[in-house]
Amino acid sequence: MALEGSSRCVEKRRNIFNGLIQTELKKSSQYLIGMHSIAEAIHTGKEINKVFIKKGLQGQQFSELFKIIRQKNIPFQYVPSEKLNRINPGNQGIIAVLSLIEYKNLDEIVQRTFEKGDDPFIIVLDQITDVRNFGAISRTAECAGAHAIVIPSKGSVSITADAIKSSAGALNRIAICRVSDLVRTVQMLRERGLIAIAATEKTEKPYYSVDLTGPVALILGSEENGIHYNLLKIVDSMVKIPLLGSIESLNVSVAFGIIAFEIVRQRRNDR
Repeated sequence: MALEGSSRCVEKRRNIFNGLIQTELKKSSQYLIGMHSIAEAIHTGKEINKVFIKKGLQGQQFSELFKIIRQKNIPFQYVPSEKLNRINPGNQGIIAVLSLIEYKNLDEIVQRTFEKGDDPFIIVLDQITDVRNFGAISRTAECAGAHAIVIPSKGSVSITADAIKSSAGALNRIAICRVSDLVRTVQMLRERGLIAIAATEKTEKPYYSVDLTGPVALILGSEENGIHYNLLKIVDSMVKIPLLGSIESLNVSVAFGIIAFEIVRQRRNDR
C-alpha cells in the first residue's frame, strides 16, 4: 500500500509538471523552436518569457546560446526530451516562449519619475505565481497610479494571455520589470531614496500607521510562503492589515488593494 501511494504521488507530480509546460506554451501567443531561431530572437530584442531545455543538452551551439540566456537573465527550465517532442519533434532540445509584453528597466523608471517631480510607487512581488492574483494586482496597481511592478526572473508568474485578461488590459499599460535578484533590487531602490515596506503578518504595526506619502517600494509575498526572510531583513518597515475574523490572511490581491489605496489616500491628503 505504501508503494502504491508513493507511485500515485509521483504520477500526480508528473501530471502537474506536464500540465504547467503545456499551459505555458498553449496560452502564449507564440513560441520558438530550435537554437538558431531563439538566438536570433534574443539578438533582435524580442522578449523571451521562458526557455525549456532538454535535460543533458550539450554542444558548442547550445553553450553559446545558454551563455546569452544567462547574461540576459531569461528564465529557463530543464525538462525531459519527451515533453518537448510532444510539442514539436524537431525542437533541437530547446523551446522558447515569447513574452506577450515588453519588460522595462526599473532604474530608468525610478529616475524618470523623480525627474517629473513625482514620488515613485513601486510594487515588488515575491513568489507570486498565481496568474489571476497577478492580473488582479496589476489592474489595481494601474488604477492606483503605481509606476512599476517588479517580479523575479525565477519563481514567479508567467505573463500569459490569461494574466493579461485577468488584469483587464492593465499589463499593457503598467511597466513590468523582471530582475534576477529581488534582494539586490530592493537594496538599489532604498539607495535611490525609496522606503521599502513589507506587507506581512510578522508584525503588529497596522498599515495606516506608516507614512506612505514619499517614495515607496511595497513588497508582497505569496499566500503560501509570504515574503522571503532575506527580503524582510533589509526592509525599512513591516506592516499588516488587522483582521477581525478567524481566517488568518487575506487574498494577496485584496491585501494589496487595501494598502495601495491607503497610499493614494495619504498622498492626496498630503498634497
